[in-house]
Amino acid sequence: MTRTELSQYLADFLQISNFKDYAPNGLQVEGKSEIKTIVTGVTACQALIDKAIALNADAILVHHGFFWKSEPQIIVGMKQKRIKALLMNDINLLGYHLPLDAHPVVGNNAQLAKVLEIVEPEVIEGVAQGLIWQGKLAQPLTAKAFNEHISQKLNRRCQHLGDDNAMVSTVAWCTGGAQDYIDIAASMGIDAFISGEVSERTYHLAVEQGIQYYAAGHHATELYGIQALGAHLAQEFGIEHHFVDIVNPV
Repeated sequence: MTRTELSQYLADFLQISNFKDYAPNGLQVEGKSEIKTIVTGVTACQALIDKAIALNADAILVHHGFFWKSEPQIIVGMKQKRIKALLMNDINLLGYHLPLDAHPVVGNNAQLAKVLEIVEPEVIEGVAQGLIWQGKLAQPLTAKAFNEHISQKLNRRCQHLGDDNAMVSTVAWCTGGAQDYIDIAASMGIDAFISGEVSERTYHLAVEQGIQYYAAGHHATELYGIQALGAHLAQEFGIEHHFVDIVNPV
């Protein structure tokens, strides 16, 4: 598969033109033209790049890539070292942010629903670019028991804000740094909202609106979409795929 074919396929598959994002989606750093081996990971950090080099990867696919709107435009220091390593080893870097969150099959939200065994998952239409999902628990749980369930499934201690004894039947979620979408879930009368990160204000938003909130980890909630995307490419095109988890406690 060529670099151009891979980039075009993913642009169509993930429908990247439908999203207003904070970073470019698609090819971010150009490497070799022929793609036989890909490495996937959550974030394009130096450790992931080093592992891709060791695996003789032709391309790295990530959820969190480079060139965010808020970051300095100059290529110095840490950014220079990362990009230099990619260029010297002729490795392509492709990043997919919101399109990977939202995809109905391999997306982070769709995959998190599978991991957490949430039933009847669906997009909440008409808000937040289709990034917020909702569903139900197979059977109601106390808020405390649901916290234990999330922690066990993600292998990470989840932080619960709210009433341990409240009952949870309906759930909304958006992976990563989506804590402020709690207001949308609360306005819909949903029992609980899950995201990756939490802010100081989130506690008051949860308590005053009577909704249970779960901060399950930015990295932990976004482990699954990029894995599913890599597995999809391997199955469709016979590309060798390696998922590399660079552990992040946040």
